[in-house]
Amino acid sequence: MRTILLAAVLASTAAVAVAAKPEAKSMVTNGMGAALDAAIAGSWRDPKNVARDVYRHPKQTLSFFKVRGDQTVIEITPSPGWYSEILAPYLRENGQYIAAVIDPASQAEQKNRDYYKKNRDILQKKFDADAAHYDRAKIVAFDPKNPVFGPANSADVVLTFRNVHNWRMAGTAPQMFKGFFDVLKPGGVLGVVEHRAKADVPDTDKSGYVGQAQLIAMAKAAGFVLDGTSEVNANPRDTKDYPGGVWTLPPTNSHDAKDDAKYKAIGESDRMTLRFVKPRA
Repeated sequence: MRTILLAAVLASTAAVAVAAKPEAKSMVTNGMGAALDAAIAGSWRDPKNVARDVYRHPKQTLSFFKVRGDQTVIEITPSPGWYSEILAPYLRENGQYIAAVIDPASQAEQKNRDYYKKNRDILQKKFDADAAHYDRAKIVAFDPKNPVFGPANSADVVLTFRNVHNWRMAGTAPQMFKGFFDVLKPGGVLGVVEHRAKADVPDTDKSGYVGQAQLIAMAKAAGFVLDGTSEVNANPRDTKDYPGGVWTLPPTNSHDAKDDAKYKAIGESDRMTLRFVKPRA
């Protein structure tokens, strides 16, 4: 009788242990979500940046890019640090946030060297002023013509927000995408948010918009596989036909003051949100 009772107790204990495993896994997932929520709600964030959450959708965007708190994440040219305010604290305990900035010394013209030095200094000042949230964040400098963002196969995620048009205008887009591919681990994610044109644009285009198909082609040419698209940052009110290009819209607002209400009603640009993966094989 005792043997039967003991067997029953052991079976019951084993069943509880098996049932507990999914719950434990769920708790880890929920914990990461809570950590991201806490970072987005952080009191250290600039109120002007918080006001743009309605346009940039940080939680949905980072979730779509599958960013976890235990990963090594490289953000490309983050100045003045809009996403740094979320990612650096989020990754501080268990992961690594790396801000990749353009090396001023890589620029031929003094005005460009001064511009990129100023951007780097702004970001470094932000990090230095708040060690509680940014003390473990790193800054690496790169040459856009031959970019190296870190050791090969060392990053889990590379993120870039509204930068591809600049690389196209500078003629460095192929090199940049190759650099992303090289630094990512096999299976790593490249997350791209970019102003979306109505169709492919010529190399001479200065509007700030990029065609979705041509951006996908750039990434594929570097070896990436398209893993998903999202409309979380879409804006159908954006007509994309402004004399001053995308900079006519918020947050730049390069327009006459009398048109403030008109462009505020449109909001920020229509943006594609694309997730690419570096193949494991």
